[in-house]
Amino acid sequence: MVQVSDVNQDARKIQRVYLTLTLGNTIAASFIWGINTLFLLDAGLSNLEAFAANAFFTAGMVLFEVPTGVIADGWGRRVSFLLGTVTLAASTYLYFVMWQISAPFWMWAVVSVLLGLGFTFFSGAVEAWLVDALRFSGYEGGLESVLGRGQMVQGVAMLLGSVAGGVIAQASNLGVPFILRVAVLAAMFGVAFALMHDVGFSPERSTHPLRATRAVLSASIDDGLKNPPVRYVMLAAPFSAGVGIYVFYALQPFLLDLFGDPRAYSIAGLAAAIVAGSQILGGWLAPHARTLFHKRTSVLILGGLVGAVILLILGFTRNFWLALALLALWGVVGSAATPVRQAYINDMIPSKQRATVLSFDSLMGSSGGVVIQPLLGRGADLYGYPASLAVAGVIELIAVPFLLASRKQGAAADTAITTETAPDTDSLP
Repeated sequence: MVQVSDVNQDARKIQRVYLTLTLGNTIAASFIWGINTLFLLDAGLSNLEAFAANAFFTAGMVLFEVPTGVIADGWGRRVSFLLGTVTLAASTYLYFVMWQISAPFWMWAVVSVLLGLGFTFFSGAVEAWLVDALRFSGYEGGLESVLGRGQMVQGVAMLLGSVAGGVIAQASNLGVPFILRVAVLAAMFGVAFALMHDVGFSPERSTHPLRATRAVLSASIDDGLKNPPVRYVMLAAPFSAGVGIYVFYALQPFLLDLFGDPRAYSIAGLAAAIVAGSQILGGWLAPHARTLFHKRTSVLILGGLVGAVILLILGFTRNFWLALALLALWGVVGSAATPVRQAYINDMIPSKQRATVLSFDSLMGSSGGVVIQPLLGRGADLYGYPASLAVAGVIELIAVPFLLASRKQGAAADTAITTETAPDTDSLP
């Protein structure tokens, strides 16, 4: 364990702010996660159009990940977070309006891109803020434990938000959870404005923004795609992350079909809640799983293989309760590997380009969603959701060779050992 000191009091304060922002943001976002696909179908979209709308969302993330990462590195991570709350709240409200008027597909496509923009302000910026602030404070513990703890809080928030969203939608209508998201995001703007300050990082605001953008982007490519162990992890992301996005949203109508009641919105919320519970358990397991393996990539490779097999089995499952159990296991496996992956990448990139490189990594994952979501959505239209889930498992396997290639580079971060191998419960808020 890390010894208590004045410096580590600062580290605990930073973690509390990080966990508070994670809690509020995830609750806001997850109000609609359990019913989003049902919401789009209720608005008159087909399966293909619904997942195409989601694909436009991920396309928005692809388009704006690097520019918003540059904003975070050039203007500050706090500024990026505040812009994210405003953008996401506005675009969510537009979703609600379009549902009311049964808007044509092109409008859903445009606003979905704006939703993606909102999330890109958060991706990379919050994680970069946390890592730099912790290192500035003298924190000597493992990143897996802090990031795993954040994932546990995220899981709790997702559990609360997704269940509440499903129950509220069933008691009222599918639009109310979207209004609740807007309200919570407005509150989070105030919280971040008061508590989130850039620590251990000084934004470099250039009088020549285009020149600064090119400089940051060039350095980010040098430390990202041109860095072999980082590059191969990024190249695996389109397959693993793209499949994960599709599966999460496809499980809503898939489970409703198995349950036999297309209007049981609380069941869709339950599916998201089980994934949330899996995140809690996976976040707790992450630092412990790290101690079982000499290399971080071992955790990532095993997680990819097991996750793919579970999806293949899920594609042939016709029992509702068995499907729920497989869903929970799939969530735990992926959640346990996520903090390990985050720690692995963060230990290989410098502070000045951290937010941009992390945003570029997120961009790679989102790019997979742009292609995979409509492809598998069309497959669901033609052959049903079970077949599309089985195909998703096959696609996820493609990520494994890239992870093996990263492992072969022998990066020091792969075997990094810290003074802390398990969560420090004293740091919890």
